[in-house]
Amino acid sequence: MGASLRGAAAAVGATAVLAAVAAAPARAAPVGEERGPEPVESIPAYDVVLAIDEDAALHVRETITYDFDQGGEHGIARRVPYRRGNRLFEIRDVRASSSTGAPARARTLRLFNHVRITVGERGRRVTGRQAYVIEYAVDGALTPRRDGDELVWDAVGTGWGVPIGEAAVRLEAPVPRPSASCTAGAPGVRVAGTACLHYRDGPYAIEFTQRGLRPGEGMVIRVRLPKGAVRVPPPRYAPPRWRSTWAGTVALAVVFGSVGLVAWRCGRGRPLPRSRTGNALVTCGALVALADFAEDVVPGGPWAFSLGDPALAGLATMVAGAGFGYARRARRGEDGAYVPVGDYS
Repeated sequence: MGASLRGAAAAVGATAVLAAVAAAPARAAPVGEERGPEPVESIPAYDVVLAIDEDAALHVRETITYDFDQGGEHGIARRVPYRRGNRLFEIRDVRASSSTGAPARARTLRLFNHVRITVGERGRRVTGRQAYVIEYAVDGALTPRRDGDELVWDAVGTGWGVPIGEAAVRLEAPVPRPSASCTAGAPGVRVAGTACLHYRDGPYAIEFTQRGLRPGEGMVIRVRLPKGAVRVPPPRYAPPRWRSTWAGTVALAVVFGSVGLVAWRCGRGRPLPRSRTGNALVTCGALVALADFAEDVVPGGPWAFSLGDPALAGLATMVAGAGFGYARRARRGEDGAYVPVGDYS
Protein backbone atom coordinates (compact mmCIF):
# COMPACT_ATOMS: atom_id res chain seq x y z
CA MET A 1 0.00 0.00 0.00
CA GLY A 2 2.89 2.38 0.86
CA ALA A 3 4.51 1.62 -2.48
CA SER A 4 1.29 2.51 -4.23
CA LEU A 5 1.10 5.84 -2.41
CA ARG A 6 4.71 6.64 -3.25
CA GLY A 7 4.08 5.81 -6.92
CA ALA A 8 0.99 8.00 -6.98
CA ALA A 9 2.90 10.87 -5.35
CA ALA A 10 5.69 10.55 -7.91
CA ALA A 11 3.18 10.65 -10.75
CA VAL A 12 1.49 13.76 -9.34
CA GLY A 13 4.90 15.43 -8.90
CA ALA A 14 5.89 14.65 -12.48
CA THR A 15 2.58 16.03 -13.74
CA ALA A 16 3.09 19.23 -11.74
CA VAL A 17 6.58 19.68 -13.17
CA LEU A 18 5.32 19.22 -16.75
CA ALA A 19 2.49 21.70 -16.12
CA ALA A 20 4.94 24.25 -14.72
CA VAL A 21 7.23 23.84 -17.73
CA ALA A 22 4.31 24.25 -20.10
CA ALA A 23 3.17 27.38 -18.28
CA ALA A 24 6.63 28.96 -18.18
CA PRO A 25 7.25 31.77 -20.71
CA ALA A 26 9.11 30.86 -23.88
CA ARG A 27 12.77 31.86 -24.08
CA ALA A 28 15.36 31.84 -26.82
CA ALA A 29 17.21 28.55 -27.08
CA PRO A 30 20.95 28.87 -26.28
CA VAL A 31 23.49 28.08 -28.95
CA GLY A 32 23.78 24.35 -29.42
CA GLU A 33 20.30 23.51 -28.11
CA GLU A 34 17.33 22.50 -30.24
CA ARG A 35 15.23 25.46 -31.35
CA GLY A 36 11.46 25.64 -31.57
CA PRO A 37 9.37 25.98 -34.73
CA GLU A 38 10.12 28.80 -37.15
CA PRO A 39 7.81 31.85 -37.13
CA VAL A 40 4.78 31.41 -39.40
CA GLU A 41 3.43 34.49 -41.18
CA SER A 42 -0.12 34.78 -42.46
CA ILE A 43 -2.85 37.22 -43.49
CA PRO A 44 -5.82 36.61 -41.19
CA ALA A 45 -8.07 39.09 -43.02
CA TYR A 46 -7.93 40.79 -46.42
CA ASP A 47 -10.69 43.31 -47.25
CA VAL A 48 -10.89 45.01 -50.65
CA VAL A 49 -13.21 47.70 -52.01
CA LEU A 50 -13.39 48.10 -55.81
CA ALA A 51 -15.25 51.22 -56.89
CA ILE A 52 -15.85 52.04 -60.57
CA ASP A 53 -16.54 55.69 -61.32
CA GLU A 54 -18.28 57.24 -64.32
CA ASP A 55 -14.94 57.79 -66.11
CA ALA A 56 -14.21 54.03 -65.94
CA ALA A 57 -11.42 54.49 -63.39
CA LEU A 58 -11.10 51.72 -60.82
CA HIS A 59 -10.50 52.99 -57.28
CA VAL A 60 -9.05 50.34 -54.97
CA ARG A 61 -8.83 50.29 -51.18
CA GLU A 62 -7.16 47.25 -49.62
CA THR A 63 -7.17 46.68 -45.85
CA ILE A 64 -4.63 43.97 -45.04
CA THR A 65 -4.27 42.46 -41.59
CA TYR A 66 -0.82 40.87 -41.62
CA ASP A 67 0.51 38.62 -38.85
CA PHE A 68 4.31 38.77 -38.77
CA ASP A 69 4.44 36.34 -35.81
CA GLN A 70 7.57 36.90 -33.71
CA GLY A 71 10.04 36.92 -36.61
CA GLY A 72 9.34 40.47 -37.70
CA GLU A 73 9.70 42.21 -41.05
CA HIS A 74 10.16 45.75 -42.33
CA GLY A 75 6.66 45.80 -43.83
CA ILE A 76 4.68 44.30 -46.69
CA ALA A 77 4.92 44.36 -50.49
CA ARG A 78 1.94 44.26 -52.85
CA ARG A 79 2.29 43.57 -56.58
CA VAL A 80 -0.29 45.22 -58.87
CA PRO A 81 -0.20 44.42 -62.60
CA TYR A 82 0.27 47.31 -65.01
CA ARG A 83 0.72 45.06 -68.05
CA ARG A 84 -1.18 41.93 -69.06
CA GLY A 85 0.22 40.58 -72.29
CA ASN A 86 0.47 43.73 -74.40
CA ARG A 87 -2.42 45.45 -72.58
CA LEU A 88 -1.35 48.40 -70.43
CA PHE A 89 -2.92 49.86 -67.27
CA GLU A 90 -1.91 52.97 -65.34
CA ILE A 91 -1.45 52.68 -61.56
CA ARG A 92 -1.66 56.10 -59.91
CA ASP A 93 -2.36 57.94 -56.65
CA VAL A 94 -0.74 55.28 -54.46
CA ARG A 95 -0.88 55.93 -50.72
CA ALA A 96 -0.81 53.82 -47.56
CA SER A 97 -1.56 54.04 -43.84
CA SER A 98 -1.70 51.80 -40.77
CA SER A 99 -4.35 51.74 -38.04
CA THR A 100 -2.00 49.88 -35.68
CA GLY A 101 0.78 52.45 -35.83
CA ALA A 102 3.16 50.44 -38.01
CA PRO A 103 5.44 52.40 -40.38
CA ALA A 104 3.40 52.93 -43.55
CA ARG A 105 5.53 54.81 -46.02
CA ALA A 106 4.56 53.71 -49.53
CA ARG A 107 7.18 53.28 -52.27
CA THR A 108 6.56 52.07 -55.81
CA LEU A 109 8.84 50.26 -58.23
CA ARG A 110 7.86 49.26 -61.76
CA LEU A 111 9.07 45.75 -62.54
CA PHE A 112 8.63 43.53 -65.59
CA ASN A 113 4.80 43.44 -65.62
CA HIS A 114 3.91 44.71 -62.13
CA VAL A 115 4.13 47.77 -59.94
CA ARG A 116 5.59 46.73 -56.60
CA ILE A 117 4.10 48.74 -53.74
CA THR A 118 6.27 48.47 -50.62
CA VAL A 119 4.77 49.68 -47.33
CA GLY A 120 7.02 50.15 -44.31
CA GLU A 121 10.46 51.43 -43.32
CA ARG A 122 13.77 49.71 -44.06
CA GLY A 123 15.22 50.64 -40.68
CA ARG A 124 12.24 49.57 -38.53
CA ARG A 125 11.02 46.02 -37.99
CA VAL A 126 7.49 45.19 -36.91
CA THR A 127 6.22 42.03 -35.22
CA GLY A 128 2.88 40.53 -34.35
CA ARG A 129 -0.38 41.49 -36.04
CA GLN A 130 -0.45 44.77 -37.99
CA ALA A 131 -3.11 46.41 -40.17
CA TYR A 132 -2.28 48.26 -43.40
CA VAL A 133 -4.44 50.21 -45.84
CA ILE A 134 -3.26 50.59 -49.45
CA GLU A 135 -5.17 52.87 -51.82
CA TYR A 136 -4.60 53.43 -55.52
CA ALA A 137 -6.45 54.03 -58.78
CA VAL A 138 -6.25 52.06 -62.03
CA ASP A 139 -6.93 53.61 -65.44
CA GLY A 140 -7.65 51.46 -68.48
CA ALA A 141 -8.86 48.41 -66.54
CA LEU A 142 -12.26 48.22 -68.27
CA THR A 143 -12.55 46.74 -71.74
CA PRO A 144 -15.21 48.02 -74.17
CA ARG A 145 -17.29 45.22 -75.72
CA ARG A 146 -20.00 45.28 -78.36
CA ASP A 147 -22.77 44.56 -75.85
CA GLY A 148 -21.26 46.18 -72.75
CA ASP A 149 -18.10 47.10 -70.86
CA GLU A 150 -16.17 44.46 -68.95
CA LEU A 151 -13.80 44.44 -65.98
CA VAL A 152 -11.66 41.41 -65.14
CA TRP A 153 -9.46 42.09 -62.12
CA ASP A 154 -7.67 40.00 -59.48
CA ALA A 155 -8.65 41.84 -56.31
CA VAL A 156 -6.18 40.00 -54.06
CA GLY A 157 -3.35 39.11 -56.43
CA THR A 158 -1.30 35.94 -56.62
CA GLY A 159 1.95 37.43 -55.30
CA TRP A 160 1.35 36.64 -51.62
CA GLY A 161 3.58 33.85 -50.33
CA VAL A 162 1.51 33.35 -47.16
CA PRO A 163 -2.00 31.92 -46.61
CA ILE A 164 -5.01 34.22 -46.35
CA GLY A 165 -7.55 33.25 -43.70
CA GLU A 166 -10.56 35.19 -44.97
CA ALA A 167 -10.83 37.54 -47.94
CA ALA A 168 -13.74 39.85 -48.73
CA VAL A 169 -14.17 41.95 -51.89
CA ARG A 170 -16.83 44.64 -52.15
CA LEU A 171 -17.69 45.83 -55.65
CA GLU A 172 -19.32 49.25 -56.00
CA ALA A 173 -20.73 49.96 -59.46
CA PRO A 174 -22.10 53.21 -60.91
CA VAL A 175 -25.27 51.45 -62.14
CA PRO A 176 -27.80 49.36 -60.19
CA ARG A 177 -27.63 45.57 -60.14
CA PRO A 178 -24.42 45.02 -62.15
CA SER A 179 -23.68 41.55 -63.49
CA ALA A 180 -20.68 40.25 -61.55
CA SER A 181 -19.00 36.98 -60.54
CA CYS A 182 -15.93 35.85 -58.61
CA THR A 183 -13.63 32.86 -58.95
CA ALA A 184 -10.95 31.94 -56.40
CA GLY A 185 -7.88 29.82 -56.98
CA ALA A 186 -4.42 29.63 -58.53
CA PRO A 187 -3.71 31.32 -61.90
CA GLY A 188 -3.85 28.08 -63.90
CA VAL A 189 -7.19 26.85 -62.55
CA ARG A 190 -9.29 30.01 -62.28
CA VAL A 191 -11.60 29.02 -65.10
CA ALA A 192 -12.59 25.89 -63.18
CA GLY A 193 -11.77 27.32 -59.75
CA THR A 194 -13.98 27.87 -56.72
CA ALA A 195 -16.95 30.21 -56.99
CA CYS A 196 -16.88 32.77 -54.18
CA LEU A 197 -19.79 33.27 -51.82
CA HIS A 198 -21.61 36.51 -52.59
CA TYR A 199 -24.55 38.65 -51.60
CA ARG A 200 -25.92 42.03 -52.68
CA ASP A 201 -25.58 44.99 -50.36
CA GLY A 202 -28.14 47.33 -51.86
CA PRO A 203 -28.68 47.93 -55.58
CA TYR A 204 -25.17 49.17 -56.36
CA ALA A 205 -22.86 46.88 -54.34
CA ILE A 206 -21.98 43.18 -54.28
CA GLU A 207 -19.73 41.49 -51.72
CA PHE A 208 -17.72 38.34 -52.37
CA THR A 209 -16.04 36.27 -49.65
CA GLN A 210 -13.62 33.36 -49.68
CA ARG A 211 -11.90 31.49 -46.87
CA GLY A 212 -8.65 29.55 -46.78
CA LEU A 213 -6.73 31.00 -49.73
CA ARG A 214 -3.39 29.25 -50.07
CA PRO A 215 -0.17 31.05 -51.07
CA GLY A 216 -0.36 32.14 -54.70
CA GLU A 217 -4.17 32.01 -54.90
CA GLY A 218 -6.29 35.04 -55.75
CA MET A 219 -9.86 36.19 -56.36
CA VAL A 220 -10.73 37.22 -59.92
CA ILE A 221 -13.72 39.57 -60.17
CA ARG A 222 -15.62 39.76 -63.47
CA VAL A 223 -18.05 42.64 -64.00
CA ARG A 224 -20.23 43.43 -67.03
CA LEU A 225 -21.77 46.93 -67.23
CA PRO A 226 -24.39 48.06 -69.75
CA LYS A 227 -23.05 49.84 -72.80
CA GLY A 228 -22.78 53.57 -72.14
CA ALA A 229 -23.04 53.31 -68.37
CA VAL A 230 -19.47 54.62 -68.04
CA ARG A 231 -17.12 56.45 -70.38
CA VAL A 232 -14.58 53.76 -71.30
CA PRO A 233 -11.54 54.99 -73.26
CA PRO A 234 -9.95 52.74 -75.87
CA PRO A 235 -7.49 50.23 -74.37
CA ARG A 236 -3.79 51.05 -74.48
CA TYR A 237 -1.40 48.49 -75.89
CA ALA A 238 2.39 48.29 -75.82
CA PRO A 239 4.41 46.86 -78.69
CA PRO A 240 5.13 43.16 -78.18
CA ARG A 241 8.40 42.26 -76.49
CA TRP A 242 9.60 40.61 -79.68
CA ARG A 243 8.54 42.10 -83.03
CA SER A 244 10.90 40.34 -85.41
CA THR A 245 9.66 39.33 -88.87
CA TRP A 246 11.08 37.02 -91.51
CA ALA A 247 13.43 39.81 -92.68
CA GLY A 248 15.26 39.86 -89.34
CA THR A 249 15.49 36.09 -89.28
CA VAL A 250 16.94 36.05 -92.80
CA ALA A 251 19.49 38.70 -91.81
CA LEU A 252 20.57 36.65 -88.82
CA ALA A 253 20.86 33.51 -90.97
CA VAL A 254 22.97 35.37 -93.57
CA VAL A 255 25.32 36.64 -90.86
CA PHE A 256 25.81 33.21 -89.37
CA GLY A 257 26.52 31.93 -92.87
CA SER A 258 29.12 34.68 -93.29
CA VAL A 259 30.78 33.71 -90.02
CA GLY A 260 30.89 30.11 -91.21
CA LEU A 261 32.48 31.25 -94.48
CA VAL A 262 35.12 33.21 -92.56
CA ALA A 263 35.90 30.14 -90.48
CA TRP A 264 36.27 28.07 -93.64
CA ARG A 265 38.63 30.67 -95.18
CA CYS A 266 40.62 30.74 -91.95
CA GLY A 267 41.07 26.97 -92.15
CA ARG A 268 42.32 27.17 -95.72
CA GLY A 269 44.77 30.00 -95.05
CA ARG A 270 42.85 32.58 -97.06
CA PRO A 271 43.09 36.33 -96.28
CA LEU A 272 40.74 37.56 -93.55
CA PRO A 273 39.07 40.94 -92.99
CA ARG A 274 41.10 43.47 -91.07
CA SER A 275 40.72 43.87 -87.32
CA ARG A 276 39.25 47.34 -87.72
CA THR A 277 36.51 45.82 -89.90
CA GLY A 278 35.43 43.49 -87.08
CA ASN A 279 35.55 46.30 -84.51
CA ALA A 280 33.50 48.57 -86.75
CA LEU A 281 30.86 45.88 -87.23
CA VAL A 282 30.58 45.31 -83.47
CA THR A 283 30.23 49.05 -82.83
CA CYS A 284 27.65 49.63 -85.56
CA GLY A 285 25.62 46.60 -84.50
CA ALA A 286 25.57 47.72 -80.88
CA LEU A 287 24.38 51.20 -81.88
CA VAL A 288 21.58 49.82 -84.05
CA ALA A 289 20.37 47.45 -81.30
CA LEU A 290 20.56 50.22 -78.70
CA ALA A 291 18.56 52.60 -80.91
CA ASP A 292 15.80 50.01 -81.34
CA PHE A 293 15.76 49.37 -77.58
CA ALA A 294 15.62 53.08 -76.73
CA GLU A 295 12.75 53.73 -79.16
CA ASP A 296 10.28 52.28 -76.63
CA VAL A 297 12.24 52.67 -73.38
CA VAL A 298 12.69 56.45 -73.57
CA PRO A 299 8.94 57.29 -73.71
CA GLY A 300 7.66 54.31 -71.68
CA GLY A 301 10.35 53.42 -69.14
CA PRO A 302 12.86 50.55 -68.89
CA TRP A 303 10.19 47.81 -68.80
CA ALA A 304 8.43 48.98 -71.98
CA PHE A 305 11.11 47.59 -74.24
CA SER A 306 10.35 45.71 -77.44
CA LEU A 307 12.90 44.28 -79.84
CA GLY A 308 12.28 44.03 -83.57
CA ASP A 309 14.17 43.61 -86.83
CA PRO A 310 16.63 46.49 -86.18
CA ALA A 311 17.72 44.91 -82.90
CA LEU A 312 18.04 41.52 -84.58
CA ALA A 313 20.07 43.01 -87.43
CA GLY A 314 22.28 44.82 -84.91
CA LEU A 315 22.82 41.59 -83.00
CA ALA A 316 23.68 39.82 -86.22
CA THR A 317 26.20 42.54 -87.12
CA MET A 318 27.80 42.25 -83.69
CA VAL A 319 28.07 38.47 -84.11
CA ALA A 320 29.72 38.94 -87.50
CA GLY A 321 32.24 41.46 -86.15
CA ALA A 322 33.06 39.29 -83.16
CA GLY A 323 33.46 36.28 -85.47
CA PHE A 324 35.89 38.14 -87.71
CA GLY A 325 37.94 39.26 -84.71
CA TYR A 326 38.05 35.75 -83.28
CA ALA A 327 39.15 34.32 -86.63
CA ARG A 328 42.06 36.79 -86.85
CA ARG A 329 43.16 36.02 -83.30
CA ALA A 330 43.02 32.31 -84.04
CA ARG A 331 45.13 32.82 -87.18
CA ARG A 332 47.75 34.79 -85.24
CA GLY A 333 47.83 32.08 -82.59
CA GLU A 334 48.47 29.41 -85.20
CA ASP A 335 51.22 31.47 -86.83
CA GLY A 336 52.94 32.08 -83.49
CA ALA A 337 52.72 28.44 -82.48
CA TYR A 338 55.10 27.35 -85.27
CA VAL A 339 58.77 27.69 -84.17
CA PRO A 340 61.38 26.28 -86.57
CA VAL A 341 63.90 23.95 -84.96
CA GLY A 342 67.49 24.10 -86.18
CA ASP A 343 69.68 21.07 -87.00
CA TYR A 344 72.43 20.86 -84.36
CA SER A 345 73.73 17.45 -85.31
